[in-house]
Amino acid sequence: MPDRATYTLHAPDSPVTLGAPGSTYIEGAFAFTDPELARIATQQGAHAAWMAAFVRDGENAPSMVTGEFSVGLRDACGRILLAVDRFSIRSLCFRIRGDVIDVHSRADVVAASDASLDNQAIFDYLYAHVIPAPRTIFKGVRRLPAGHCALLSNGKLRVAPWWRPVFVEDDPAQFAVLRDEFRRLLRSAVADQVDDRAVGCFLSGGTDSSTVAGMLSEVTGRPARTFSIGFDAKGYDEMEFARIAARHFKTDHHEYYVTADDLVASIPEVATSYDQPFGNSSVVPSYYCARFARESGIEHILGGDGGDELFGGNSRYAKQRIFEAYGRVPPIVRRGLLEPILANHSALSRIAGFAKAASYVDQARVPMPDRMQMYNLLTRLGLEDVLAPEFLAEVDPGAPLRQMREVYAAGPSGTLINRMLAFDWRFTLADNDLPKVVGATSLAGLSVGFPLLDDALTDFSLKLEPKFKLKGLQLRWFFKEALRGFLPDEILAKKKHGFGLPFGVWVNSHPALQSLAFESLRALSQRGIVRKEFIERLVNHYLPDHPGYYGEMVWVLMTLEQWLGRPAKRGPSRKPPHATTGDAGSESK
Repeated sequence: MPDRATYTLHAPDSPVTLGAPGSTYIEGAFAFTDPELARIATQQGAHAAWMAAFVRDGENAPSMVTGEFSVGLRDACGRILLAVDRFSIRSLCFRIRGDVIDVHSRADVVAASDASLDNQAIFDYLYAHVIPAPRTIFKGVRRLPAGHCALLSNGKLRVAPWWRPVFVEDDPAQFAVLRDEFRRLLRSAVADQVDDRAVGCFLSGGTDSSTVAGMLSEVTGRPARTFSIGFDAKGYDEMEFARIAARHFKTDHHEYYVTADDLVASIPEVATSYDQPFGNSSVVPSYYCARFARESGIEHILGGDGGDELFGGNSRYAKQRIFEAYGRVPPIVRRGLLEPILANHSALSRIAGFAKAASYVDQARVPMPDRMQMYNLLTRLGLEDVLAPEFLAEVDPGAPLRQMREVYAAGPSGTLINRMLAFDWRFTLADNDLPKVVGATSLAGLSVGFPLLDDALTDFSLKLEPKFKLKGLQLRWFFKEALRGFLPDEILAKKKHGFGLPFGVWVNSHPALQSLAFESLRALSQRGIVRKEFIERLVNHYLPDHPGYYGEMVWVLMTLEQWLGRPAKRGPSRKPPHATTGDAGSESK
């Protein structure tokens, strides 16, 4: 159980206007680390403690709190402070109207019915398959980036990080000491998620979800209730790894196989449940897994998100290390020998056996983070070939990559692995993976927790030497070695997969799913965003020939049209169990 009192507050259905002195908007599950603020919270409530932190500490107020939160505060002097937690597990959207600010967790609630759509945000969605903060789909409505605060004072708005990760890259601590501390923190993080609610966990069979499941069994002293999703499609189903973990930890295990019929039934509901277009296709299996858990009596479910991004588990970390090695080749060799022979699509580079070397040189010459977008689906297909001329003329195609460069440049200046981790905390976690799980579980009527993103565990990861995260080309070396003997060997050796969706394969063979997808795409072609000719090529040629690759573009476009065609006025998703509402968030301990 938590050592400090944890306060849980839920968002109201309507936006909160921070207009009157003392007005607040507070949502989340958090605890005060400062003793004086903890005393005020005990005596007067969390709202009073947050306000006291703002008056005393200004923009540093969020650092006095641990956990997940989104807050808006207006003090007696008229200053307004907005803040979200380190990873924006709790989102905060806002709109400035003169000297007041409307706030809510959902952009569509803040926008109400009087905000027009932002074409640049639509382009960003097509580029990244999500709309990265601070932009939202609505003009005039912004989303606070992860770990940031905003201060409105004397008519001027300042948005800046309140938390910047500081990586310690030369701590010589012994492995055994770190392992014991890690296991203790991990157990504590899972224990903090256990209360009087019925708790379960997602189980994909990967290292993260398996670790959470095992720790949950250990903490509660009884078999964890685990929930897994499978697909009856070759190359997509990895249920056996979930079963290995379930057998190893003796969990109370539940399985559900998602079908193409499930997609037909759920795509419109899931797509329109989000406050703006969201194109991560694994949201549908996540939703089915969460719904299955809810129907089985679970009220609070734990996800394993964050382990890869804190401890170095994504394959791109090793891939980019290989490309970075090119920079250590003497310049005279690179420019005088390798590049003239292999780069710029020379004749030799097209000969079998040289093609991979040529591709390596072409990619290695591109700096980070641009290199990670070299195979971006939209740009590979060609902006002019995909997008309607009128739409393309109204947007800035370079904006998404410029934002990525700015975030990468503002990150830590140390080793490649830590720079990539900090970058992923913003674009992979805060803008993509966490909204996916939070949205899917909310729609299913569940609350969700992410123990691997616990503040203490995050701080612990910052002090690990880079080689403990990526040892040579071995991903998440420390995490796996520290849990060797706890996790089954098969789980430690497997490659990451997760709840991938065989959408492209199914849409080619399932008439009802194909009808839903193609009708959505052709409706989208009438909106002046995507060329009609591209839609026809996509459905008649590209998708049938390469369903796994082009299925992603079909999904992204289909989801966009489903969202754009939603009912004009949309309220919040269903609330999780135990949720209550009030003018600015209701409070419970």
